[in-house]
Amino acid sequence: MNIAEAKQQVKDTIEAYLAVDDQGRPLLDTARQRPVFLVGAPGIGKTAIMAQIAQELGIGLVSYSMTHHTRQSALGLPFIVHEEFEGLEYEASEYTMSEIIASVYAYMKKSGVRRGILFLDEINCVSETLYPSMLQFLQFKTFGRHAVPEGWIIACAGNPPEYNKSVHEFDVVTLDRVKKISVEPDFGAWKAYAVSKGTHPAILTFLEIKKNRFYSIEASLDGKSFVTARGWDDLSDMMGVFERLGKAVDYDLVVQYVQNEAIAREFAAYYDLFNKYRDDYRIDEILAGGDVAGIIERAAGAEFDERLSLVGLLLDAVCGDMADIVAETDVLVALRDDLRGLKPAAEEGGDVRGLLDELERTRTSQLELGVAAGNLSKGRRATAEAELDGIAALRQAVDGAAPQDAFALASQAFAARAAALQARAADVEQRLARAFAFVEAAFGDAQEMVVFTTELTSRTSSARYIAQYGSESYFAHNQDMILSDRQRELRRRVEDLDV
Repeated sequence: MNIAEAKQQVKDTIEAYLAVDDQGRPLLDTARQRPVFLVGAPGIGKTAIMAQIAQELGIGLVSYSMTHHTRQSALGLPFIVHEEFEGLEYEASEYTMSEIIASVYAYMKKSGVRRGILFLDEINCVSETLYPSMLQFLQFKTFGRHAVPEGWIIACAGNPPEYNKSVHEFDVVTLDRVKKISVEPDFGAWKAYAVSKGTHPAILTFLEIKKNRFYSIEASLDGKSFVTARGWDDLSDMMGVFERLGKAVDYDLVVQYVQNEAIAREFAAYYDLFNKYRDDYRIDEILAGGDVAGIIERAAGAEFDERLSLVGLLLDAVCGDMADIVAETDVLVALRDDLRGLKPAAEEGGDVRGLLDELERTRTSQLELGVAAGNLSKGRRATAEAELDGIAALRQAVDGAAPQDAFALASQAFAARAAALQARAADVEQRLARAFAFVEAAFGDAQEMVVFTTELTSRTSSARYIAQYGSESYFAHNQDMILSDRQRELRRRVEDLDV
């Protein structure tokens, strides 16, 4: 299965393991909760999905790479204790708590989160001295004499032996105690994640054109030559920083992450072309409603790769606009709920400024706990921080106001911000309409229009924007695409009837 399917399987499993009955007892006895064991090629995203699942479920995550652990660090260190039994005194060996188990308790103490995932990566690469203890751990959830705390689910990951010489192939006895999930590289599954994360548009467009460059591991004279999902992901982040700092994104940088010389050179060359297209096609001018007759003519006569790159540039621009609107909407929804929560106390004569101060302290504490727990996504954290800024703005709006007027002034400040957002959304709709008009003028209802409309449908930010604010231009062209698909299907059926 692909990484998206594997993620859903793991998420469903963890939810089932955490489910309890009316008395608070696990629906599935702890002893029957087989650890999840993800097996797949390196850099495919096994570790990343664990973080995503923890964030989505609002639970903790403690991760460990098992390659560096010895028997002593995993099981604990021995020490001598004095014991007595039926009048006999003797010395006995005890063991300190496992470093791994102790880290779970430390996490709970720091974050206050009582349930989570203990994720052990590269579990089939443990040292020879530790390997025999893994069977006990997988079956009984204990290292030495210390068990994984209640409410914590064990998940593991490892590479197949063909990718790592250090791999110990699990025997039948061990495999019969885990929930094994095999994962294969899949561009479509990765792309959905990459788009939601904001992966650099040059990478997305390059891989859309050349999907076979997404993942590759092969032997060469100089050793291993490889390209992984992790490599593209990390390259995207670095490209964003380099562009912001005005540093060159070239082959020397790309090959550090895309460790296949041929593919690295190919992408570096494409990146230069991508930037040339950005300058030549004047995306901002297209979306601003400028004179684009010459640009339309050039686009219509361009090669397919260039046309697809242009569509990618348009998508990046309009989806960025829509993502900003959606993010601001999330902040306003939070502030609206905050004001609704304060309204009863304000109507009873409460000090609105004081109420806002208390609200700010509460939200700050919640944010700090979320950061400590590590279960806040980048988007949720940004929303929480922006909400705090919004509360500060509301407090400033009521400074010096008469007590009876304070809440009304806070509401007016909120309404002004909401009205500004509506105006921005209307402007984004105009830009989207111009993008559609350009694609239609240059390419008609050909594949480029299908790609443009499909991407808007599948991307999280654009789908949320359209669901919340609507878009006449999107609905008009999407309907055309649906009708066109129906026509093609009817034609295919007729052709199937031909003898």
